[in-house]
Amino acid sequence: MKILVTGGAGFIGSHVAEAAIEAGHQVLVVDDLSNGRTENLPTNADFHPIDIRDKDVLRELVVHFKPDAISHHAAQASVTVSVREPLLDAEVNVLGSLNVANVALECGSRLIFSSTGGALYGEVPEGQAAGEDWPALPLSPYACSKASFELYLRAYGQSNGLRYTILRYANVYGPRQDPHGEAGVVSIFLQRLLRGEPVQVNARATPGDDGCVRDYVYVRDSVRANLAAFEGALDGRTINIASGVATTTRALAEQLVQLVDKPAIVNDGPYRAGDLERSVLDPAVMISMLGEPTPLERGLTATTEWFRSHMQSS
Repeated sequence: MKILVTGGAGFIGSHVAEAAIEAGHQVLVVDDLSNGRTENLPTNADFHPIDIRDKDVLRELVVHFKPDAISHHAAQASVTVSVREPLLDAEVNVLGSLNVANVALECGSRLIFSSTGGALYGEVPEGQAAGEDWPALPLSPYACSKASFELYLRAYGQSNGLRYTILRYANVYGPRQDPHGEAGVVSIFLQRLLRGEPVQVNARATPGDDGCVRDYVYVRDSVRANLAAFEGALDGRTINIASGVATTTRALAEQLVQLVDKPAIVNDGPYRAGDLERSVLDPAVMISMLGEPTPLERGLTATTEWFRSHMQSS
């Protein structure tokens, strides 16, 4: 198959591109390198540094390639930037994504959309996990733009016959995650711990508590979902890609301290305005269609070893 990966020089997109090549597919990567890195690109991928907002250039390239499927990861992915620059966020995540959807329609390609579960569902009450039928309660322009494009996809599917899959990711972690991004707490903690620097657990409600509760899912689980979607197994579905396990920031830090196996200081930090207190997704649909998610300990172990080896060689 021919696979186009937008944002394929980024964290999740590069893993998808790499796995698609390993599966024998021909892969074309589009990335404007605003966040992605050329060193993330798989060796055998054809790469073009294109901004998805450049409609004519994007269309010319994709129509020539004629992909069977498009894995759409290119995005303005910072909640903070979306709050500061909501028009920029909408330009990339809505208008740019519509350029991708239009060319997918023209080429007859399946479109697999990298959406968000963590930001889309808002606060999830204690003891509950948000399923795919959970009401969308976006609390940031970023989440609004993702929710908006989901609606466009459903409209395109119904009125134009677009074949699509929506993957709502929880907090994805793994090798190549950018430690400078606001959502990469695993990579941030690992880099600091491996350097012998302290890490900070920001309070959820009370100073000194265990921090926010999150659902951490290993990047290979995101990859498995994309590979299945390329084959049409998930057509028309909206699926949480998640572990369903509620993990506090302090518990995450403690696991990473054990894996790094170095003396470490874990400091208490203040509550950060805008942080969700609790975000946990229900992975039941994912499990029924794709199998069990990677256990957190196994994923963190592999991620720790990757960061250890790459920090030593850099």
